[in-house]
Amino acid sequence: MRTLTVAAMQLAFSDDITANIAAVSARVREAAAKGATVILPPELFEGPYFCKVEDEALFANARPVGEHAAVLAMQALADELGVFIPTSFFERDGHHYYNSLAMIGPDGTVRGVYRKSHIPDGPGYEEKFYFRPGNGGFRVWNTPAAPVGVGICWDQWYPESARVMALMGAEALFYPTAIGTEPYDDTLDTSRMWRRAMQGHAVSNCMPVIASNRIGNEDGQRFYGHSFICDEWGDVVAEFDGEESGVLVATLDLERAAKHRAGMGFFRDRRPELYTRIAEDI
Repeated sequence: MRTLTVAAMQLAFSDDITANIAAVSARVREAAAKGATVILPPELFEGPYFCKVEDEALFANARPVGEHAAVLAMQALADELGVFIPTSFFERDGHHYYNSLAMIGPDGTVRGVYRKSHIPDGPGYEEKFYFRPGNGGFRVWNTPAAPVGVGICWDQWYPESARVMALMGAEALFYPTAIGTEPYDDTLDTSRMWRRAMQGHAVSNCMPVIASNRIGNEDGQRFYGHSFICDEWGDVVAEFDGEESGVLVATLDLERAAKHRAGMGFFRDRRPELYTRIAEDI
């Protein structure tokens, strides 16, 4: 049987990058001790979710991939524990800035960088002020068990992102996230929509989905957690509520998922010639 043991962590973050890295490191160790080989921290865990406001002074916190404290710390940890850690970070590349993810392999090397493709812009999520859209397309990385794809937060709402990664060979999809309340409407709770969207990707592509979110109140913006792992049917096999802190671990049966994916025929029956409208501007 071909399996993949994965982990998704959920925790709150402060403005102390050293403490944040230490907290994530502790959860990585916990997950590795439970057998996880791909361990997913939340989006931009280096500090508070700074995109709530537009402040040009915050660009000073970005670093190239080879110099970022969060990436360097996860590289050392991945090498020590022999695990994959998809590591979200604020990247500077010359005069350009990205919301990026370094896929760190079990030897501690960065296997590649994915730059967030879909950049939100709205109250409480002013990301277009800080980040250019990714310029490298979607990425899929090989692990000993199977290729995996990783999107970042807003990417997770787009069925196109999930399908493209699946067509690139991914057999599991990972989404580090920072999402919570909507400042313009205190009554709006998108947590159920958020989860259902990704469960839909699992169903439509017949593969597991792993989502890791933050929690806590950051200057009035509450992050709602609800991190989860679901199987190829979209059924949740491990989950947190809106306040729990910790790490979820689950072993996914990739052989069963592959059998289901072939039997359902979603890829066999695709009609790409009918989908050209998707690639056109509105």
